[in-house]
Amino acid sequence: MSEQKISITELGDPRKPHGEAGAEMLSGMNEHHSPVTDWSLEFFEFRDEDKVLDIGCGGGETIRKISQKLKNGRIYGADYSELSVKLSTQHNVNDVKCGKVSVVEASVENLPFEDNFFDKIITVESFYFWPDPQENLKEVYRVLAKGGRFLIVADINGDAELDETDIEGIQKYQLFNPTLAEFRTLLEKAGFTDVKINTLDGKKWVCAEGNKL
Repeated sequence: MSEQKISITELGDPRKPHGEAGAEMLSGMNEHHSPVTDWSLEFFEFRDEDKVLDIGCGGGETIRKISQKLKNGRIYGADYSELSVKLSTQHNVNDVKCGKVSVVEASVENLPFEDNFFDKIITVESFYFWPDPQENLKEVYRVLAKGGRFLIVADINGDAELDETDIEGIQKYQLFNPTLAEFRTLLEKAGFTDVKINTLDGKKWVCAEGNKL
């Protein structure tokens, strides 16, 4: 990572993006997180009328990718960064205008949705920053419909062979980086069933999957 990129990340604050540096950082994240997002979305079997939530929607690229897979479904984004809500909305402006996409400012601690509302929920590169992961997962479980599926997506995990840049980032931004076994335990304690921990050979990626019966 270049000194310029490190500076942008520090100024923009990946925990809660803001300002011009935050906008530049979110634009970069849309690009950099695209491969792991594409891989993880293959673990969803989309149905035409699905209601899908993206928690920590950042720059809005995951929402856009999901929209391409759903003709008549509804997609919601939630982020507690005002800037992320603004940019996700702009990134998906046509879908927002027609009512297919809605983006709200909210924390995973208190999601403004009814019980059993979503068929599918995903979070990409945001679980690192959740304030109380175990309790927050219970809130995700609450809004997931019976028969629904939830994915936690990250491009590193606690069992991967991390390089110096990874380790520096974890320390600098105090990232929560569970092992594969810890992902399983967290999901199961929150009530999720049929938990699967997906990885990809040659990558540090993880897609932790939990379902609700």
